[in-house]
Amino acid sequence: MNKRRRILIVGIAIVAIAGFFAIQMFTREQTREELSLGEFEQRLKSDSVSSATLFDRDHRVEGVLANGTMYQVRFAEQYTDELTRKILDADVSDFDVNGQSQNPWMEMLFSIVPFLLIVGVLFFFLSQAQGGGRGVLGMGRTRAKPISKDQSTLTFADVAGLDEAVEELQEIKDFLQSPAKFEAMGATIPKGVLLFGPPGTGKTLLAKAVAGEAQVPFFALSGSDFVEMFVGVGASRVRDLFERAKAAAPAIIFVDEIDAVGRHRGAGLGGGHDEREQTLNQLLVEMDGFDAKAGVILLASTNRPDILDPALLRPGRFDRQIVVDRPDLEGRKRILEVHARGKSIAADIDLEVLARRTPGFTGADLANMMNEAALLAARHDQTSVGMAQLEEAIDRVIGGPERRSRLISDAERQVIAYHESGHALVSHALPGTDPVHKVSIIPRGRALGYTLTLPTEDRFLVRRSELTNELAMLLGGRSAEELIFADPTTGAQNDIDRATTIARQMVTEFGMSDALGPRRFGLPQGEVFLGKDFSSMPEYSEQIAAGIDVEVSHLINSAHESAIGILAANRVALDALAAALIEHETLEADQVSAILDAVETWTGSGSTHVSALAATELPPTDRKRP
Repeated sequence: MNKRRRILIVGIAIVAIAGFFAIQMFTREQTREELSLGEFEQRLKSDSVSSATLFDRDHRVEGVLANGTMYQVRFAEQYTDELTRKILDADVSDFDVNGQSQNPWMEMLFSIVPFLLIVGVLFFFLSQAQGGGRGVLGMGRTRAKPISKDQSTLTFADVAGLDEAVEELQEIKDFLQSPAKFEAMGATIPKGVLLFGPPGTGKTLLAKAVAGEAQVPFFALSGSDFVEMFVGVGASRVRDLFERAKAAAPAIIFVDEIDAVGRHRGAGLGGGHDEREQTLNQLLVEMDGFDAKAGVILLASTNRPDILDPALLRPGRFDRQIVVDRPDLEGRKRILEVHARGKSIAADIDLEVLARRTPGFTGADLANMMNEAALLAARHDQTSVGMAQLEEAIDRVIGGPERRSRLISDAERQVIAYHESGHALVSHALPGTDPVHKVSIIPRGRALGYTLTLPTEDRFLVRRSELTNELAMLLGGRSAEELIFADPTTGAQNDIDRATTIARQMVTEFGMSDALGPRRFGLPQGEVFLGKDFSSMPEYSEQIAAGIDVEVSHLINSAHESAIGILAANRVALDALAAALIEHETLEADQVSAILDAVETWTGSGSTHVSALAATELPPTDRKRP
């Protein structure tokens, strides 16, 4: 239903309501003095009533008193005959009885108006049942609207750090614009292209860039737009979408978050014929029915390709699958250059240094970081964004904003300082761990303190020795508490949780246990509508399960002993680092290195790591980079 029809229906309803109340006001008599039955009888006895009209159905008497005042009297139904005799006995000169026969036109009006109002309201709300859709008769039509080049200002020039994906999509655009050179070679363009990767990596941005570059009709909608409360609407919308695209060919259809409608079939609770399955079946049929020369390409994106139906991913449907992953060092630098446009950046800012300090960041994270830095600069009335604002913005994206208002006692500050010092010292001493970039005991987000380590380069493989050293680094905070106070706190909850997860993955997934060998233990099971990893079915014996527990405990205990040994051997450096933290609250990389100069230092590569000391009353959310 278009906007004009909705306005018309609302207008009719308003006019009907206004007319109803106008009639009520028009038929209402003038204001009269309300008399009680006793007062009226006294006036009758004193001959003070000039006229009286008895309304039999309403059980009231109206008239004029001798002094010219208009009056009204209400009485009970059973008192009608007695009151009539009293009026007759009083010999009122002008007395009449009104039987109140209703006007048939008024009766018809009063009976039709409520019905019209109910029908109008129901029709209006049904037209809005699909969130502002096309009305009751148009529910099966697609919501997608063609997007022209003029409507989309984004192009491939605005996409950075995704060269491979841009190259693949550039080929799609070239085929739609110049299909002859491909047909001359006997080549057919893929029917479907699936973009998948972590959230925030730029999948939707790529689709918008295609819309700006393609110069063909571009139909964009979300996967959830197909699914409706009424059965069969999703399949009808799929048919309508492809019919419109074929009529406008060459064209591109973009379905964002296709997992909303393309999940694995047969996984619904109860095993019934789910509406999503019916919609997916129609989508599969439409993709199969594509003519290779029709010039219609389906472009889709998802964060969860593992839960999509296999029939959707087979060749002939989504022929090409493009990974849109986290950007590498060079990609982050180019993304920062894009987001630095239009911002007043200080001349001494080196974007390559910022790219090195943000490993694991997605494009959305980098955009958020640049925006946070600009907001901080404006908050402090700066004329340009400096390095201080960018450093603070990085910390905000990783750990959240500072919480200097949180009151922490001196005793707890000392515990926090030694906890973070333990992380930093163990990380500094062990090989295969990343250099310490910053240590702070200022509460940030849900953490009471944090130790930030940054890699010197991007890496994609992790050695077993590096993982065991990572375990020791994670347990460095708890080990420092035990060594100094002999009474550990609950602040190491997040560290222990992460260390246990890594140790169990080393044994059950990475095959890094000498006792159990290179095997995978545990097969993920569960319904996709409840989560792919909802449960796990062990396919091993109880003896093996006990062996897994032994190996995990061995890894954790060995890392704990290593951390205790390093901290005990470097007690002087540990005390000095904790004292500096209590004094300055935040230490940068050069300050940490100066204090730990006496400790043997090893440089290594790895992923960004933040070890945060949790607040007891609210454990922190793990916001750490993988």
